[in-house]
Amino acid sequence: MIAALLAVGVLGIVVWSVAKRGASQLSLAFLTNDLPLYGQPGGGIAPLIVGSAIIVGIAALIAVPVGVLIAIFTDEFAPPKIGRAIQLVIDLMNGLPSIIIGIFVFGLLVYGHPQNGLAGSYGLAIVMLPLVTRSTQEVLRLVPTIQREGALALGASRWRTVMGVVLPGALGGIVTGTVLAVARAIGETAPLLFVTSIYANSIQWDPRHALPNMPVQIFIWSESADPQDHERAWATALVLIVFVLLTSLLARVALARSRRNLSR
Repeated sequence: MIAALLAVGVLGIVVWSVAKRGASQLSLAFLTNDLPLYGQPGGGIAPLIVGSAIIVGIAALIAVPVGVLIAIFTDEFAPPKIGRAIQLVIDLMNGLPSIIIGIFVFGLLVYGHPQNGLAGSYGLAIVMLPLVTRSTQEVLRLVPTIQREGALALGASRWRTVMGVVLPGALGGIVTGTVLAVARAIGETAPLLFVTSIYANSIQWDPRHALPNMPVQIFIWSESADPQDHERAWATALVLIVFVLLTSLLARVALARSRRNLSR
């Protein structure tokens, strides 16, 4: 209980300190205006919100299908030796520092070319992939074996059983893992710092060009000598924290509902 209270206390201190410094800057104009020029008052973070949504959205479109398919193959179809090898790779990817991912994507896709949002999405997809895969594996293992055996006994093929019985029962957990992966990826700075950190002050929609994003801009403002930029950094950090807390809460609710459905 003491350890749990300490952990919650640390989280509370972080959230309170960011909210105390950033809440005064939050307004409708701050959330809807373009980025300010250096040394100029006003401005907002609308390009950062749009850019982060595009980057993370594309990353989710890449990571979620691949992660779910890897989990299905590993748990439902792969021989034990191959399954263990894939599991080891996924565990190693889960512990890979994000800055290594950023350097890898930069060297592979950006070096010698302009920065672009797609490269940032690829980097975040690598971050999200092991999270989606592990969460899907865990929820697939919660589906009762008797349901698989019943479908097979009725003459359904293994693939038809997975698609018609296993996946529908695990859907809530898969959604939960996806939400948690998005919450993790949206705050990653290192992969984006290498591949999409030189961008315009206005909203950008084309991922083939560098896209503004919240993690990189927080870093840029925190390194600025302008006190106004520090205040903007705190306010942007507060927006990012609120989003992560809400998505994590949504994931917990979805997971609890999925577990109740499986237990029935």
